Amino acid sequence: MLSFGARAAQSPAILKTEFIYESAPFPSCHASTLAETKSGLVAAWFGGTAERNPDVCIYVARQEQGQWTAPQEVANGVGFATNRLPTWNPVLFQPKGGPLLLFYKVGPKPAEWWGMLTTSTNDGQTWSKPVRLPTGILGPIKNKPVQLADGTILCGSSTEGDGGWRVHFERTGNFGQTWTATPPVNDGKTIGAIQPSILFHPGGRLQAIGRTHNDKLFQIWSDDNGFTWGKMTLLDLPNPDSGTDAVTLHDGRQLLVYNHNTRDQTKNKGRSPLNVAVSADGKNWSAALVLENDANAPSGFAYPAVIQTADGLVHITYTWERKRIRHVVIDPAKLTLRPIIDGIWPK
Repeated sequence: MLSFGARAAQSPAILKTEFIYESAPFPSCHASTLAETKSGLVAAWFGGTAERNPDVCIYVARQEQGQWTAPQEVANGVGFATNRLPTWNPVLFQPKGGPLLLFYKVGPKPAEWWGMLTTSTNDGQTWSKPVRLPTGILGPIKNKPVQLADGTILCGSSTEGDGGWRVHFERTGNFGQTWTATPPVNDGKTIGAIQPSILFHPGGRLQAIGRTHNDKLFQIWSDDNGFTWGKMTLLDLPNPDSGTDAVTLHDGRQLLVYNHNTRDQTKNKGRSPLNVAVSADGKNWSAALVLENDANAPSGFAYPAVIQTADGLVHITYTWERKRIRHVVIDPAKLTLRPIIDGIWPK
C-alpha cells in the first residue's frame, strides 16, 4: 500500500502534514477536534491509557507562530462517582460573538455518558470550570456545530442506548446556557446512525451526514433551520462503522473526510484508507484525496475533524494509529476531482 507521504507528495493540494505532538503523557489518543480563533488554531482530543479507561482526559494544544504548544490537560472525569470516569469526544467551536466552546462527555460508556461544557475567553489559553449540560442534552456528539444566521448554534447529536443508534439535533441561542432538542429523527433500526455533520445548501436547506451501522453514510435534510427533518436515507458512499466529518466550503461546495471502505474488508475494521471527497450538491461525490492508505495498520486512521479557515485553507485532523493526532493543510482550489460512481473510488 502507498504510505501517507508517498500519496501526499502526489497532490499539490496538500500544503502541510504534521503531528500535533511528538511525545505526550499518555500512550493512546482519539477523537480530535479543531477550531479557528483570532489567535490561531486550537485542537483538542482525548488521551489516556486506552479508550474507556478512567484515566482518559481531554487535552488541548494551540498553534502559536506555526508551532503547536505541548498538550495541556483541561478536563477529566474526577468527582462524578466513587470511581473516576473516562472522558470522551471533545468538540471545539468558536461562535461569532461568544467565547470558544469546548464540549465533551463523561461516563463509563457511550450509552451512559452525559454532556459537559467549558469555555475560554482567551483563545484556549485558560478554561472556565466545566458545567454539566441539562438532562437530555449531550451537546455536539463528535462533530462541530454550525451557527445559523440568527446566531443560534445548531448541534448534531446522537444516542447509542437500547433504542439503537439515533440522531437528534440540539440548539442554543445563548452559547450553551439554555437548550432545546428535537426528537430522534430515525428509528435506530432501519438505519442506525450517529455523529452527524451539518452542511449548508442553497435556499436555506441543511443536510446532515454521518456514520451508520448500515455500511453506508446516512443523509437527512431540513428546510426550516433544523427544527424538523425529513426521512433519513443512505448515500452511495461506504462507511465501515467509523466517524466522519464534513464542512461547507466558502465556495458552496461540500467537503467530506471519511474512510472509503466497509467494515469487513480489512483487519482494522475498515479504518483505512482515509479519504477526502467533494460534492456540489451533497448527493453526487467526487474523489479528491487519499490521506492514508495502509491496510496493515492495526488501528487505522480515523475520526477526522475538518474546518475551513478564514484564509480559505482546509485543515483536517485525525487519529493516527491511536498513537498521535495528525494535522493536514489543504488548498481546496488545487484539488483534482474524479467522480465516484456506484460508490467505487476511482483508480
